[in-house]
Parts: sequence; C-alpha cells; structure tokens
Amino acid sequence: MDFHSFLGNDTLKQRLSTAISAGKISHSYLLCGPEGAGKRTLARLMAAAMQCVDSGDVPCGTCAQCRKVFSGNHPDVIFVDDEEKKNVSVELARRAKEDLYIRPNEGKKKIYIFPRANDMNASAQNALLKVMEEPPAYGVFILLSTRGEALLPTIRSRCTELTLSPVEERVALGWLRMQFPQESTDVLRSAWRKSGGFLGKAKDFVGEGSDLCEETIALATALGKGDGLSCTLTLNKMEKLKREQLLPILQQMQTVIAEAMTIKAGISATGELSQHLATQLTASRLRELYDLFGKMAVASNANVGTGHICGYLAVGLRGQS
Repeated sequence: MDFHSFLGNDTLKQRLSTAISAGKISHSYLLCGPEGAGKRTLARLMAAAMQCVDSGDVPCGTCAQCRKVFSGNHPDVIFVDDEEKKNVSVELARRAKEDLYIRPNEGKKKIYIFPRANDMNASAQNALLKVMEEPPAYGVFILLSTRGEALLPTIRSRCTELTLSPVEERVALGWLRMQFPQESTDVLRSAWRKSGGFLGKAKDFVGEGSDLCEETIALATALGKGDGLSCTLTLNKMEKLKREQLLPILQQMQTVIAEAMTIKAGISATGELSQHLATQLTASRLRELYDLFGKMAVASNANVGTGHICGYLAVGLRGQS
C-alpha cells in the first residue's frame, strides 16, 4: 500500500516516507490545503505508517495495526472533534492534552488528529502550546487546516508544515474514471478544472449542474471588467441575504476563479466567465481572489454576519490587476 496510494504530491510523499521509515517522526504536523485536497486521507496514511509493524514500506495496509487505523478502530489514533459544533472548544483540547499522558494502549505512538484545526479558538490553541512543545516521546499531533494562517504563529512554529498540491490532469482523470465509469471524459475534465485540481472537490462536481447564481455572474462579470462600482452594488444587495444563501455564492466564485487559474496555467476550459477572468486578471490576483472568497466561506460557516462578509469583500475586491 504505502504512500503511493495517495495520488499526486510526489515530493511530499517521498519526504514523509523517508522520514517515517527512518524513525524521524515530528511530534507535530500541520497539513494545509483546501476542502477536498485529501488531508484526512493523508493523515490516516501517516498514522498507519507510524503504527505499522511491517518491516518493508509503510504503511503496509495489511498488518493488524494498519487495519485498525484504516477502519477507525485504533485506540491510539484519536480524532479530536465535535462535528455538531461550529468550533473546536478548549475543553476538547484540554481533554486531548490530559489523555496524552496515558501511555499508548497497543501502538508505538499515540496520535491526535485535529480535522478542523482552523476552527480551534485561541483558548483551545493555547491549551495545546506547552504539550506540543514538549510532548512525551510517543505523542504526535496532526493538525488539518484549510488556512494555515488561521492558527497562532506559536502553534505553526511547533509544526512540520506540509501543503497539499493539486493533482495533475492525467492522474486525476484516471482516478475519476474509476469512480464514475459512466461519465464522459469531458464531464470528468470539467470537474477537475472546476476543483482547481483537488480530487475531493472534483468528485463533488461530477454530475453537478452548472447553473450559477445571479450574484455570482454579476460579481464575476464585474471583476472581469475591473468595474469596482458594479462589484460594490452587487455586494450591497447581497447584504440582505441569509448566511445559507450567501455561502453557495462564495463557493461558486471560488469555482469560477479556480477554473480561471487553470486557464492561466495553459489548460483550456469552456466557462465564459472563467475565460474572461483569466484574460483580464493576473495569476497572482486570481490567487488572491480565490483565497479571499475561501476565507469568507469559512467566515460564513462560522456564523459571521452577511453584512460584515460583504463589507470585507468590498474592500478586498478593490484595485483590479
């Protein structure tokens, strides 16, 4: 099995495989990447590799330790989260901190995976600082985040930071073809482009309708024209929307911009809005806009008011380049 089962990110995988096989395991990792980048999958592979008892390439995927990790039943691989709550509370962080000092039940390591590390408030992060600096020899933290900058600098400085990259078209299409054998290559390629090259997102896009919200079309059109006034007027109207109405617009804007970024990289695409954005905006500006709308989508999920989000966007969309 080993890390080759995780598609793309060859340099990152080689780095991890070499370090873990040599026993040079960091006590804290920060995995960064957008939703659908494969952070949870990679975290499980890392946990299995650390617990694996096979003498060859790790994780072997067949030993008892690996099987327990992949089935979610390993007592020493703990996911620290409460999916029913918007934020990861300080209580969860303190519980993990206290539990760390109980030696592993059966594994070589005791591994704590935080799937929503960017949703930890400052108190929760501060509760982990000391133990992340001087953990027991068997302790490992794996933090997953869509935005590394959302974490305190003191937390990031204690981590080995790994950023996941998009998967190239040839590899992605092969994987999508196995998942959706009934779909045409054009549909799969379109999903890959819309996703920005991240397989989890691409999978969600397959078969999804292409209809865009009126506000998405208006914003993308105004951005392509460098029309700041139209952007502001559109955002003023959006202030009246509910959070559940705003979120799809923010996500659609990310999709349109992601496709524009792939066009900018020399890959053809069919979306007219994306083509226009790619023609009018620089690659660095597209990346700024992608990150901006992503940040606002996170804020919307965290119950930040639509007025505040639209106001922040109005400032961020000024000054086209």
